[in-house]
Amino acid sequence: MHVWLGQAGKLDEAFDLISDMPFKPDGCIWGSLLGSCQVHNNVDLAEVAAEKLFHMEPDNAGNYVLLSNIYASKKMWDGVNRVREMMMDVGLKKEKGCSWIEIKNIVHMLLAGDDSHPMMTAIIEKVKQLNIEMGRLGVEEQEKDDIPSVHSEKLAVALGLISTSPGTSLRVIKNLRICGDCHEAMKFISSFEGREISVRDTNRFYHFRDGNCSCRDYW
Repeated sequence: MHVWLGQAGKLDEAFDLISDMPFKPDGCIWGSLLGSCQVHNNVDLAEVAAEKLFHMEPDNAGNYVLLSNIYASKKMWDGVNRVREMMMDVGLKKEKGCSWIEIKNIVHMLLAGDDSHPMMTAIIEKVKQLNIEMGRLGVEEQEKDDIPSVHSEKLAVALGLISTSPGTSLRVIKNLRICGDCHEAMKFISSFEGREISVRDTNRFYHFRDGNCSCRDYW
């Protein structure tokens, strides 16, 4: 029920329901609320949910990163810096993004900021082409197209696009949570390239088709 309320943007009602639960809410419940806070730009409840998660999952850097992203989306740079300091205080570092894609029975690993893949030049060229098309069609894109800035899942999908026949489905696994920019990019690519794209991150499966995602934009 709290998930439905969160998706509908009724975050205060979702919080009240969680608070009144006859059992102690776990990290999954608070994580769902935090994710809804990101979608609906609710900083106050995001801070509450994040604080709960910091105590329940002290070694989960993803919760800190998500709160930092919420602050950044509102240009609350003091909050971003505060989260960064909190991570340093508890000895956490943001794990580097890594994605895997299987192409013709060979598994390729793409690491964010790593240019060692033999097809990286062609991969980045494809990413640049996609970014140009997204910009032309008005799709907001914050990620740059130089190698250090491109997230691993986008590198993996770009490799899949240039290495497989048109219409071939692409399946990607990522070691971190997919970000909002990449989620929007996957929706665009699925429509523009006419591909079905499946992404498995640390939270769930996403199935992108015809410009839509199975999560209905609540990831």
